[in-house]
Amino acid sequence: MTIDEVVLLLKASQVNGLTTLQEMILRSSWEGKTYTSIAFEAHYGGERVRKVAAHLWQLLSDFWREPIHKSNFRQTLEPRRLSKVHQQLIKEFNRAATAIALEFPNGPVSLDSRFYIPRPPVEELAYAEITEPGSVICIRSPKKMGKSSLIIRVLARAINQGFRTVSLDFQQADKAVFTSLDKFLRWFCANVSRELQLEVKLNDYWDEDMGSKISCSIYFQKYLLSALKTPLVLVLNEVDWVFEYPDIAGEFLPLVRSWYEQAKMVEMWQKLRLVLVYSKEILVPLKLTQSPFNIGLPIKLPLFTTEQVQELAQRHGLDWSDGKDAESLMAMVGGHPYLIRLALYHLVGKGGLERNLQQLLQQAATTGGIYHDYLKQYVLALREEPELASAFDEVITATDDVKLELVVAYKLQSLGLVNLVGDHCTPACELYRLYFRGQINSHEDLPFVRVDQLQRENQYLRALSSLDELTQLANHRYFHTYLQVEWQRAIRQHTSLSLILCDIDYFKIYNKTYGREAGDHCLQNIANAIFNCVQQPLGDSSLSYANSSKTYQTHGAGETSQLTAQSQLSSVLVARYGGEEFAILTQTDAKTAVCIAEKVRQQVKALAIECKYPGIGGLPSEVLTVSLGVASMIPQLDTEPTALINAAEQALFQAKRKGRDRLVFG
Repeated sequence: MTIDEVVLLLKASQVNGLTTLQEMILRSSWEGKTYTSIAFEAHYGGERVRKVAAHLWQLLSDFWREPIHKSNFRQTLEPRRLSKVHQQLIKEFNRAATAIALEFPNGPVSLDSRFYIPRPPVEELAYAEITEPGSVICIRSPKKMGKSSLIIRVLARAINQGFRTVSLDFQQADKAVFTSLDKFLRWFCANVSRELQLEVKLNDYWDEDMGSKISCSIYFQKYLLSALKTPLVLVLNEVDWVFEYPDIAGEFLPLVRSWYEQAKMVEMWQKLRLVLVYSKEILVPLKLTQSPFNIGLPIKLPLFTTEQVQELAQRHGLDWSDGKDAESLMAMVGGHPYLIRLALYHLVGKGGLERNLQQLLQQAATTGGIYHDYLKQYVLALREEPELASAFDEVITATDDVKLELVVAYKLQSLGLVNLVGDHCTPACELYRLYFRGQINSHEDLPFVRVDQLQRENQYLRALSSLDELTQLANHRYFHTYLQVEWQRAIRQHTSLSLILCDIDYFKIYNKTYGREAGDHCLQNIANAIFNCVQQPLGDSSLSYANSSKTYQTHGAGETSQLTAQSQLSSVLVARYGGEEFAILTQTDAKTAVCIAEKVRQQVKALAIECKYPGIGGLPSEVLTVSLGVASMIPQLDTEPTALINAAEQALFQAKRKGRDRLVFG
């Protein structure tokens, strides 16, 4: 047995693993170092090292059921081999540890990710098409099907070919850009210029008498393409957003097609290789000869096959070679890439050893399942459009396919909710049938409400039912409601949203040592300290705090503090996230969030809540401390609130793994 195996075995078998000092003592003792040498290298006192070591030798003796001490440690264990039980323990521990490196399926799959699954012949067709002069690729699929991941690879292939590349996302354009065709085309040309690192020279080529479309074409042909020595791959992402402005779409889309047609006659236009990416079926009235979507190479991303699901499972460390588990998962979610990846992430990561596929599938279509946050976005979207909701309700309650009005059917297909053959619809997967049947039916007697109204109503949820009884902070349920509201607001306003997760170090030991009453008292004190931290200004940072028209009394440590919340826009929420975990959700950037987290860490430590545990050595402090994970992002339409939560949880895990009493930004 090697020292690495000994360490892994102890980490795997002990509830709290090993502290950094414990592991250092084991490895140094294996090498024959003295306690004095170990203390010097670890920057600990000699007495502390001996005390921790004594506990370790007792731990080892109990584990192997024979006396083990420093002098016989290596001599006793090195000749031995791991038993099958011990091998299984280490295997499961390693599997759980690899969950740290798992990628939450949010956003595009990066080029170096092992979790990208090719869907032949899609990639090779796209790679070949961009080498063709004046080519056009049209990629249409619902959201979360992998369009962005494919685009990353197409652009990488183009760069390897020596081409120039530009990717524009129409979703990032301000509403003011869409007020007129002239403004839109000038924005379009200016952004392509900047991406190519060329000076913006709109006024040199724009001519009011010729009009915006001719001016735009001249700008591309005479300036942008002329300035390039190699072909340009231009990706137009989220073209759907242009569809929302029929007057502009009716002019811009035929213009794009005209460039493709000019490439057959004008050599300069052959440098341009267009990639159009969209989710929705175009409903803007266009003649067949005007649409850019019936030319070039059309690509619709297919669902995963059983073999591809098995391959992805293997890359997550699961053995699904017999196909049964893959088929069980696909019976619920079909071959939808995002839904498959989310299931695999939860099966393997985040303590997933406690879960199994059967449990996951049983809960999948419930509000407690892993898909709830994702599917809830559809519920809100359907409530925005009662006609769609009614049509979809008809589809999921029917025993056979349903014939719908074509425009409605196209919209549901664009959302990814139905499979469409002709004008006959069926649910895209069994998950949607089960989940939405419950969601829509449970609200069938209620009027559909707009999202803005729902958000305003959610501000009044800070009532007794939304408070944690012990700490009088918002409870876990209210936190998730509030997160949904703030997530949607941040998407509209394109602002940062930050989450701080705070976990009391070794609190279970504290509770067991000092008793439940002391533990409750401790939770109240720490809750008050966290709440007070966010109430105070942070230097130059400007941050408004949650207020309310109602006042709740917080009792703790003989003091009374007030938690106030305001029915208007608020920018920070403190909640009791779990047993000894607290959450701070704030509309602020990463830098300010880190400042808040560090202030919380210092203030909790300053409470000096004594935690002396007889017989337990190696703990870093004699007062209660906290570990904090911080995450910050600007929410996008194709991301879910769980992305922020998972980033903060991973950061918190790292903070605890690195020794606790610290914060980590994820």
